[in-house]
Amino acid sequence: MELLSTINLLALVLLPFVVPKIWEACCIFLLRPWMITRRFKKQGISGPKYRFLYGNLQEMKKMKKEANRWILDSNSNDIFPRVFPHYHQWLSEYGETFLYWNGTKPALFISDPELGKQILSSKLGFAVIAKTRPEVLMLFGKGLSFIEGGDWVRHRRIMDPAFSMDSLKVMTKRMVDCTLRMLEEWKLQNSTGEEVIMRMEINKDYHRLISDIIATTAFGSSYEEGIELFRSQSELEEYFVASLTSVFIPGKQYLPTPTNLQLWKLDKKVKNSIKRMIDARLKSNSMNYGDDLLGILLKATKSKESDKMMRMDEVIEECKAIYISGQVNSMILLTWTTLLLSLHQDWQEKLREEVFNECGKDTVPDSDTFSKLKLMDIVLMESLRLYGPVIKMVREATQDMKIGHLDIPKGTSIIVPFLKMHTDKAIWGKDAKQFNPMRFKNGVSQEDNHSNALFPFSVGPRTCIAQNFAMMEAKTVLTMILQRFRISLSPEYKHTPVDNFNLYPQYGLPVMLQPLDTSAQP
Repeated sequence: MELLSTINLLALVLLPFVVPKIWEACCIFLLRPWMITRRFKKQGISGPKYRFLYGNLQEMKKMKKEANRWILDSNSNDIFPRVFPHYHQWLSEYGETFLYWNGTKPALFISDPELGKQILSSKLGFAVIAKTRPEVLMLFGKGLSFIEGGDWVRHRRIMDPAFSMDSLKVMTKRMVDCTLRMLEEWKLQNSTGEEVIMRMEINKDYHRLISDIIATTAFGSSYEEGIELFRSQSELEEYFVASLTSVFIPGKQYLPTPTNLQLWKLDKKVKNSIKRMIDARLKSNSMNYGDDLLGILLKATKSKESDKMMRMDEVIEECKAIYISGQVNSMILLTWTTLLLSLHQDWQEKLREEVFNECGKDTVPDSDTFSKLKLMDIVLMESLRLYGPVIKMVREATQDMKIGHLDIPKGTSIIVPFLKMHTDKAIWGKDAKQFNPMRFKNGVSQEDNHSNALFPFSVGPRTCIAQNFAMMEAKTVLTMILQRFRISLSPEYKHTPVDNFNLYPQYGLPVMLQPLDTSAQP
């Protein structure tokens, strides 16, 4: 009896704490999904049925696994059904705007470019992609892409000079030097071979080259010096991609699970690599730390003005963000542009002719040369339209919002699907899924039916700070390759674009490189 009385007393004591938690769980897992579904139904918006705890994640995972087995025709740019099979199916079932569930998180898919532009341009009411998953910040860093309000304004103001046109002109010379080193390696690889035509897994070479360019231009380092950083970030990326279709349980990131232990280890390696790079710069004889991005960030740590000051931990996070974002986006842009030029030999020859006319066959290009390459500009824009590295953008309503005709409840994720918008026939015409760079001959605004219907680097105040840097990288590399090689697609290539947060070729991009003049020097 005494034991029973003790248990009853303990139950009474815990009851005020347990009941609210049970009610809170019921609200999250049952009541809120029902209320939000009902609220959207009143607006004529439906979607796949919410399933307890998992939402639609299991359906998404199953459809993506099946789609990853598809091999498309190499000449087809109709890649949306393979990359986003779940969106493709739900569009056909529920229309251009629909509601689905990432676990217990409501997500609203919006196809209208004008609404997408409003959401991405809004300064108030929308937060950036959710920050609760540890893999996100470990991989991308808590830099410009993931900070808000005054911190974002302060960081952007400090970093803007590093990507000005004057700074880009200085960095172009280093981009050229890095590219020359890659071309020299290609020459050495082929020097002992009997075959004139080389097979190259070119996306891997691009990955290493862009890593080298970023390390050299932004941080005064090199790929070899930062190799541990790049490897650790690549491993973190694999964990992040795997987490995209799994349920997130709050608090789980603090438990010493095998996955978390490995994530913590990799994150520590990345931060230690960046700290070593920073320490080397601090110990150098340069009093002002230099004028590259790292130098600008380190100067900000010494500023006495609060709106121009940055803490050292913030510097580390921004370095992490620039390394991964700059590396991935530029590599992917080069990869898909190379694919398109391999498939469209007429355009490859047009670009080569332009390069020869403006730069010559043997002259090392510079920033003035690149500004004259108008055909290359429109080819890159068309590549970004069909195979942009960023294939969707996510925002979250931080309060109840009204955008256009939509009432959006607080906590709803908004999906802006760039890949769909960029190949919508209602916007781009009957040839929306065909490679036609001439659509941009008069600029972007003259081509589309909606202002800013092309979102390769997002839109609004949070447009990518390094977009001009990325375009200059692509021009540099393509110009120097076209001066020396004719590119064709390897018979081994499988056309399998895949959503790994960015748009990757699932099995790489093997190409054949034929030197234009086997006696030419890189």
